[in-house]
Amino acid sequence: MESPRDILKRHGLRPKYSWGQNFLGDEEALEAIADALHLRAGEPVVELGPGLGHLTRFLAATGALVTAVERDRDMVTVLEKEAIPGVRVVAGNAATVDFAEVAGAPEVAVIGNLPYHLSSTILFRVLEQRARVSRAVFTLQKEVVERLAAEPGTREYGLLTVLLGLHFDAENVLTLEAWRFHPPPKVDSAVLSLTRRKTPRAPIIDEARFTRVVKASFAQRRKTLLNSLKSDKALASPAELLAALETAGIDPMRRAETLAPEEFAAIERALGPVAPGTVTPKVDLSDDEGSAEE
Repeated sequence: MESPRDILKRHGLRPKYSWGQNFLGDEEALEAIADALHLRAGEPVVELGPGLGHLTRFLAATGALVTAVERDRDMVTVLEKEAIPGVRVVAGNAATVDFAEVAGAPEVAVIGNLPYHLSSTILFRVLEQRARVSRAVFTLQKEVVERLAAEPGTREYGLLTVLLGLHFDAENVLTLEAWRFHPPPKVDSAVLSLTRRKTPRAPIIDEARFTRVVKASFAQRRKTLLNSLKSDKALASPAELLAALETAGIDPMRRAETLAPEEFAAIERALGPVAPGTVTPKVDLSDDEGSAEE
């Protein structure tokens, strides 16, 4: 397979550093990433940010129906000129696209080598669209993958770990050293596999309220769970929060990183039914990168 450097040179292009473009041309790694998605012939798959088409070729070789969504117009031109059989190229933004809609299918698998600055945004999109996303495989910053696959009680465990963990099984598939990319990023990468569970890990009453519970719990990691929950004034009164923790059987002196997704779900349920017609205010999740901090 032609190297990223050679393909860029042939088309008179250079990597766009401001877009976080780091191209992977290592065939062994590309094959392992494609294999992690376990594609079947004829199955629709959406590749986010296909770039020069290296991973795209391995996906197409499985016989899957590949829709490659690329924001960079230069990369779209390259992909169209390369004309990889079985691949449909769509100019679009991975951070805003409806995965199943762009593929024209009721359910899809999703894969991509994600720019580090868009990782959380796209992961939240997967979470929002989980009813139509059977599974996903993403190449991300190694630190992010370790956080998403972390177990309760570890420093890496955080907000997005819990929110994804309620609906998906997460696995750290393999590590990719920086030198495998062109140009090499400043840190190593890793490959994350997300497989949607048939049912959530635990029942909840209201998805938006569950998110608020988890967000508030991790807002101040050094504080006790009860004090952290109090930071969200719209969630419940201090007395109601304490009563909910007691009903859920959870010590209010614990800290958020020690709770499993099932325990956060128990807190949400213990807050009681949501009144008909009530819309739980959503919270801003754009600053999730801070949830790994102490």
